[in-house]
Amino acid sequence: MRPKRTILCVDDNEQALSIRKLMLETRGYRVLACSNGQHALEVFKQGGVDLVLSDLQMPGLDGAELVDRIKEISAGTPAILFSGKTRVYEKDMRADIFLPKGMYAPIELLERIRLMLVKKRGPKRVNTITPGRMPVAS
Repeated sequence: MRPKRTILCVDDNEQALSIRKLMLETRGYRVLACSNGQHALEVFKQGGVDLVLSDLQMPGLDGAELVDRIKEISAGTPAILFSGKTRVYEKDMRADIFLPKGMYAPIELLERIRLMLVKKRGPKRVNTITPGRMPVAS
C-alpha cells in the first residue's frame, strides 16, 4: 500500500477548514490543518508536507507571503491559493494555481491536487526488457 500524501491546509475560516480537511481525508490524504499562516509555516518547517493548500486573505501572514516563504524553503512543493474575495489574482505569485472560491467544484480541486502530486513525484519508473536479458529498471 502506498503511503498517504500529506497536505498542509490553511484557512482562517474554521468551518471552511474543517470541511476541506474532511473532504481530503475521505479521499485518503493526511491533512495538517492550520488556521493562520504563521502556524502553517512552523508546521511546514517540520517537514513531510507534499502540497500546500491555502486561503489568500488571512490576518497576519497571508497566503501569498506564506507560499513565498514555503517556496524559499522547498521550491518543488506544489502550492494552491484560493480566495472568496479575490476573483483574479494578478500580483506576481509563486503559487502553482490560484482558484476563486465558489468558482470550482470540489471534484475539480481534488483532481488538480492529484495531478500536482503526480507531477511532483515525477514519471513512474518503467522496466524495459532487452531480448535475452533480465528486466532492468530505467
